[in-house]
Amino acid sequence: MHHYNTILSQMLKMFSRYEFQKAVSETKTEYHSRGFSSWNHFVSMLFGQLAGQDSLRGIEAGLATQSENLYHLGVRPIHRSTLAYANAHRSHELFKKTFLWMLSKCQEIAPKHHFRFKNPLHSIDATVIDLCLSLYNWAKFRTTKGAVKLHVKLNHSGYLPTFAVITTGKVHETQVAPSIPLEKGDVAIFDKGYTDFAWFKSLDDKGVFFVTRLKKKAYYQVAERNDTSRHKNIYSDQIIQLKGFYSKQKFPYRLRRIRSRDPETGKIIVILTNNFAWSAATIAKIYKERWQIELFFKCIKQQLKVKSFVGTSKNALLSQLWVALITYLLLSYLKFKSKFNWSLYTLCSILPTNLFSHRNLWDWLNAPFHTKSNKPKHELQLSLSFG
Repeated sequence: MHHYNTILSQMLKMFSRYEFQKAVSETKTEYHSRGFSSWNHFVSMLFGQLAGQDSLRGIEAGLATQSENLYHLGVRPIHRSTLAYANAHRSHELFKKTFLWMLSKCQEIAPKHHFRFKNPLHSIDATVIDLCLSLYNWAKFRTTKGAVKLHVKLNHSGYLPTFAVITTGKVHETQVAPSIPLEKGDVAIFDKGYTDFAWFKSLDDKGVFFVTRLKKKAYYQVAERNDTSRHKNIYSDQIIQLKGFYSKQKFPYRLRRIRSRDPETGKIIVILTNNFAWSAATIAKIYKERWQIELFFKCIKQQLKVKSFVGTSKNALLSQLWVALITYLLLSYLKFKSKFNWSLYTLCSILPTNLFSHRNLWDWLNAPFHTKSNKPKHELQLSLSFG
C-alpha cells in the first residue's frame, strides 16, 4: 500500500527551495528572524489563501489542527502575533521574487491563445481594492475612502499575469502604463482610460500593436475609407488623422478607426488601432478578448483573499497581494498539468477540503470525482444454514 504526503505538501514541492532561499538571501528577510523562517512565513500565508482563511486567527487555528502534518510541509506551528510581526516587517520583495519564479514555471507549459496570428497578446488594466481609511490611512483615495490599485498585464497564453504593480488608488493608469514592458510584435489591448497619445507614439515606434477604444470627443479627419461589405457586424473601417493641436503633436501618424457591433449585446463600439494589416473583424474580436482581464480580476477578488487583509501596514498588504498572485499561478499550473477540465472556480471550491488528504496529487487532479465501487460478484463471507 502506497503512502502519500498531504496534497498541500505535494503542492509545496513545486516551489524550488533553492530558489526560495536564494531570494531570502537577496532580500535579507531572515535578518533577526529568531527561529521563524521565511519558508514558515510563506507557507502560512499560502495556506491562508488555499484554505480560504482571511484572518490571522484562522490561519493559526487551521495549521494547529494539522500539527502532525506540518513536519512534511517543512514548517512549525505558528502564533498569530509572530505572523503579524513578520507581515509588517519582512519585505514583500521576497514574495515578488517568488511570484516571478513561479511565473516562469507556468509560462513553460501555458497553452497558446486561440487566434491564428502568433504575436503575443496582452490585456492591460487596473482594478481598485477598497480599504477602510481609518485603518489604512497611508492609502487615502477619496475624502472618506481608502484604496489600492492593482495594475496588471495579462498574457492571453494561459491568462497569466506577467506584470503587476500595486499602487495607491490615486495613481492613474496612464502614470503606470509607460513602465509596462512591451516588445516589438506584441499586441496590447486596453480601454479608453489609457488614452495617452504620447504613450501611443512610443508603442508605435517600438513596433507594438495596440487596440483600444476611441473617446467620443476625439477630433480627427478621415483620410481613407475601407470596404466593409464583407463583414456582417463592421459598420465602418476608416484611416484617420488626429486634428487636435496637442494630439497631433503627440501622435503625428495615421490611425485606424473601426465601428463594430457586438452580436450578443447589440452595442456599437468605436475601436482605435495602429494595425492596418489585419481585417476589421479580427481587430474587433481582439478587443472583445479584453474581457478576459475582467474575468481575471473577478477570480482574484472572489476566489482568493484580497478584499480582507490580515495586516494594516503597507508591507503586510503588499505581502498578502503578492501571495494571492502566487496562489493564482499555482492553481493555473495545476490546471495546465491536469487531464481533468478544471475551472479555477471549481478548483478553489474543492481544494480547501482536500489540502490535508493523503492522496497522490496528480491522481486526484486527473480524476477528482470517483464513482462508488461495485459490489463484488461473489460473497466473501460464508452464509449460515440452519437445518
